[in-house]
Amino acid sequence: MNKLGAKLVSIEKGVVIIECELNETLTQQHGFFHAGVITSIADVASGYAALTTMPKGSDVLTVEFKINFIRAAKSKKIKATGKVIKSGKTLVFCESTVTDSENDTIFATMQATMICLKPDSL
Repeated sequence: MNKLGAKLVSIEKGVVIIECELNETLTQQHGFFHAGVITSIADVASGYAALTTMPKGSDVLTVEFKINFIRAAKSKKIKATGKVIKSGKTLVFCESTVTDSENDTIFATMQATMICLKPDSL
């Protein structure tokens, strides 16, 4: 996230928010946020949200995700909100929404499954 300039701005049990400010290294050919940037912050927001529901000392890995791009991300700053939908013993199902940080216009949504790596398996 350091390479993207993304910042973790909020952590609650089951909910994590990450913000990322626009700079020209994060854009595609038309000046919008690149899909890879949007996908990255959505994935990390989901992963950290999942981690908040796992046992202490655990780690998290993405098992799968699907992302839908709803509109081009023309914004000065985007926000990814990751939320846990269902937390099991091993797998955690999450959703992330990537929006404009000022007016909550939705740019993308993600559904993701995360796996809990328990301390004894690391």
